[in-house]
Amino acid sequence: MLFSWGGDCGAQQLLLFFLLHTFWEVGSGQIHYSVPEEAKHGTFVGRIAQDLGLEVGELVSRMFRIVSKSRRDYLEVNVQNGILFVNSRVDREELCGRNPVCSIHLEVIVDKPLQVFHVEVEIKDINDNPPIFPVKEQKLFIPESRLPDSRFPLEGASDSDTGFNALLSYRLSASDYFILEIKSKNDQSKLVELVLKKPLDREEIPEHHLILSATDGGKPELTGTVQLLITVLDVNDNAPTFERSEYEVKIMENAAPGTLVIRLNASDADEGINREILYSFNSLAPPVIKDKFHINPNTGEISIQGLLDFEDVNSYEIRVDATDKGTPLFIGHCTVLVEVLDANDNIPNISITSLSLPVREDAPPGTVIASIRVSDRDSGPNGQVTCSLSSLGPFTLVSTFRNYYSLVLEGSVDRESVPAYELVVTAKDGGKPALWATASVSVAIEDVNDNAPAFEQPVYTVFVKENNPPGSHIFTVSASDPDAQENALVSYSLVERRVGERPLSSYVSVHSESGKVYALQPLDHEELELLQFQVSARDAGFPPLGSNVSLQVFVLDENDNPPVVLPPHSGSGAAGVAGTELVSQSVTAGHVVAKVRAVDADSGYNAWLSYELQPESGVGRNPFRVGLYTGEISLTRALEESDGPRQTLLVLVKDHGEPALSTTATVRVSVVENGQTSKTFSGASGISAKVGMGKEPALVDVNVYLIIAICSVSSLLVLSLLLYVALRCSSPPQASYGPSKPTLVCSSEMGSWSFSQQRRQVCSGEGAAKNDLMAFSPNLPPCPVSGERGQKQEAGLDSSGKVGDY
Repeated sequence: MLFSWGGDCGAQQLLLFFLLHTFWEVGSGQIHYSVPEEAKHGTFVGRIAQDLGLEVGELVSRMFRIVSKSRRDYLEVNVQNGILFVNSRVDREELCGRNPVCSIHLEVIVDKPLQVFHVEVEIKDINDNPPIFPVKEQKLFIPESRLPDSRFPLEGASDSDTGFNALLSYRLSASDYFILEIKSKNDQSKLVELVLKKPLDREEIPEHHLILSATDGGKPELTGTVQLLITVLDVNDNAPTFERSEYEVKIMENAAPGTLVIRLNASDADEGINREILYSFNSLAPPVIKDKFHINPNTGEISIQGLLDFEDVNSYEIRVDATDKGTPLFIGHCTVLVEVLDANDNIPNISITSLSLPVREDAPPGTVIASIRVSDRDSGPNGQVTCSLSSLGPFTLVSTFRNYYSLVLEGSVDRESVPAYELVVTAKDGGKPALWATASVSVAIEDVNDNAPAFEQPVYTVFVKENNPPGSHIFTVSASDPDAQENALVSYSLVERRVGERPLSSYVSVHSESGKVYALQPLDHEELELLQFQVSARDAGFPPLGSNVSLQVFVLDENDNPPVVLPPHSGSGAAGVAGTELVSQSVTAGHVVAKVRAVDADSGYNAWLSYELQPESGVGRNPFRVGLYTGEISLTRALEESDGPRQTLLVLVKDHGEPALSTTATVRVSVVENGQTSKTFSGASGISAKVGMGKEPALVDVNVYLIIAICSVSSLLVLSLLLYVALRCSSPPQASYGPSKPTLVCSSEMGSWSFSQQRRQVCSGEGAAKNDLMAFSPNLPPCPVSGERGQKQEAGLDSSGKVGDY
């Protein structure tokens, strides 16, 4: 590659530069080129298409392009030949400053298929910047009394180039009085001093004009110069001197303004006013020195007047001049190196990133919730930060890297117990006293479906009156689910089964949202006394959870069945058809003529029957009566001829329901002579006792037995009623009772009766609870004495628990 540029004097010979190194870096995918700075437009850099293995003819079709991070397009590619060339002037100092390595990174992109290549173009430094002094003229005031070998520091030059191009050498113009001495501090810094060779004579030469030249190490060499104006002072021939040329001081960064840094002491061998010294910062001291420090011109005390910050600047170099008051002025110099020590004045910083919230309550231990980074601008122990978790909960901090932590779940969480955790992360440094910072992390727990709906009790008992209207509300079930949102949304359904020959869903239904249970059809106590089924509650979570509850629906009886008279006094109609009973004309009062038997399909009060003899119009004193609860028709007096040969009796059979239902039975009684009774009486009346002709003692015995039996039954009934009243008054009310079994009490041959005391809590939703006394119809056959009695008694109980006469 050939480069050329011209100076002010015209065209100069073109300089030949070539590409120093082009290679592929194995495994990195990069191509490296180098080009000198200040190259002209069009300067060849490299055959980039060939080096990338691309066909030149495909560059346009594959949309070959380069992308640079620079603000200017320094380089460009000719897509016709695949050559990378310089597009605009590159100034290395402008692009990279004083960095030893300067390069431009290019991304080469082609499509079809998409490929990305990385190219590094190193910008080589050329010696295009001459050394520059900070001022055009340096003035020195040197008294004539200064002795030979006296030294006077000069400000050196600086070069913006790097490497050898910035390596400076100094040269002083010819002088009989002065020489130049260079002391190297390091590779880039040199101390330039002017040394007096022989005493000065102001009367001979009052001023000296010298030229200081600085030449860099580039090819070609570039030179910078500065004028030295040396004024020779008279009389005051001793300059102030410090004890040392350099002082080192350490001070804390949190030192308050006004804190003394150092007290300097310079001495002057002169006397009088020539030895009085004023202290000041060197005139070339940077502004930051004057902002941070103050020097007392009379005492030489340097104190702090601004705030020091170790994190911004950790050291200062202060050049101090000591100037006497003689004429001319004599100046002494020293350097104060101030090292700023770190103080624990920065609190730690906490940065929380990568939050993974909310946390599912089924998250396993070890789940990472957040990434935490802590930092401290201080240094040493003051910048060493430890992190801790100060809140309770199943969480811990795990150190993953220096100053990096992970917030980790170390145990199980339950949203129903604790829906959210407020965690506090504390970062504490190692300073004394220690500083700390806190940050809050709110960890919400996300619900999962881990709780099934639950009922308050496993079984509910419901009492419903029969003949309810279809669709009536009989009960409401309610289940609770401690989960949230759809996991707590409960729906209800029936657990289907068959009730006899019919499905359960034909009897009842349940509302899926409210849990209300409805009876779909009227219930019949005589058909179904107890309906048992289950209701299922299921939530809407995934997977759904559920539970069941059992319902026992007792169907309470209502008085919807009238009494039915059994043969021989029954018929197909509502009222019984007349049956004929034969009675001897000679029977006496108390003789049982006939017995009316009736049953009621209801239960309790509704099945408790009573019998009444209806009076006949136009008939005088009736010689017959009927037992209130036995249905036995007996004579109240002896029959008379005026009674007539035939009597028609109308018996009203009535239950105790509300309202009461009744039916009637018609009994025809025929009075026969004594001789005819022996043949027909027993079969017609249905009573086992026979009435003999002319046997009065036998009839008397039967009457005596009947009287005794009636008295016994009456006494037992009165005692039972008294006992019931006493128990009812003394027992406390109960919340709910189930149906109890009936108790059977038997009496004599004259008849039998039974009663059952039941207390029921009616829970149909239509009214308050009602305690019922239920008594069964006294229409039982005579109680047997032996074991046969138990069998007959059991035969009197039908499948529904009712007692009837057969």
